[in-house]
Amino acid sequence: MKQHLFEQRHSADWQRLESRLNSLEKGKVERKDCESFTVDYRHLCQHLALAQERGYSSHLIDQLQHLAMRGHQQLYRHRSHLGAQIIGFILAGFPQLVRREWRAVLSGVALFFGALIGMGLLTWLFPDLIYSIMDPEQVRQMEEMYDPGARRVGRFAERDSGDDWMMFGFYIMNNIGIAFQTFAGGLIFGLGSLFFLLYNGLVIGAVAGHLTRIGYSETFWSFVIGHGAFELTAIAFAGAAGLKLGWALLAPGRLSRGEALRQSAVKAIQLVAGVILFLLIAAFVEAYWSSMTYATPVTKYWVGAGLWLLVIAYFLFAGRTRHAPD
Repeated sequence: MKQHLFEQRHSADWQRLESRLNSLEKGKVERKDCESFTVDYRHLCQHLALAQERGYSSHLIDQLQHLAMRGHQQLYRHRSHLGAQIIGFILAGFPQLVRREWRAVLSGVALFFGALIGMGLLTWLFPDLIYSIMDPEQVRQMEEMYDPGARRVGRFAERDSGDDWMMFGFYIMNNIGIAFQTFAGGLIFGLGSLFFLLYNGLVIGAVAGHLTRIGYSETFWSFVIGHGAFELTAIAFAGAAGLKLGWALLAPGRLSRGEALRQSAVKAIQLVAGVILFLLIAAFVEAYWSSMTYATPVTKYWVGAGLWLLVIAYFLFAGRTRHAPD
């Protein structure tokens, strides 16, 4: 392609990128400037490579190189800002969001932990109730998994350090799958989130009550208490995010259902981002601490209690500053 045709075809793209660079450099950043900036910058780099390969004039190549250098500076400047935003969300934004959305969060927590504790007590009092939740083969496998005679408890009885890494990945995929299922179920007018919150609570409670009753409490509770602080909280919050979506569909107020859903989805997705963070932490603790055989059960109880207190304190107090009101 001749140079004048190349310039004619792409000059509007270069002018648009230059205009956005001017806005970014002056700090006058609009949403539309940021959304397509990386796409325009990538296209510019492709155009520069083509111009150099085809031997176009040095004037055109210098012009494109200058734009590329300015774009490179802005790209990495805003990437660093993104990192700061992520850290800010972790340290303050997530707990502040949880406190602002306390109604949905309280609903999710009450449904999930209410089902868990209630079913745990009922299964402990009425042993045969476990078979209404799980079939006999699943119960047998669960008993083998937490048999006090096993050297190492968890999903597999004996693992080396390489297996720990593999299980870390498995826990991430499994836990995120459960959380996404619980969250996305809110699109069925909240019924899906309601079902998965209750179902997961009932299953976990039934397992806890059954294993406690048959004398496997030490192996079970010492294993789950550490990562449970993050994993169980994340499941409850994923359900809360789904319930928020469902409520927007059920009671949109003066808005259309589509608009109400869109507005609720902004906060719900932010909640899910925090849920994913907690699930990553839970997977790490489960793979590298919960299954450790060198720590005594008493040590695990103390660490687990500390982690639960840390999670509670995080949501109650993190981000409470004069400049970051809830």
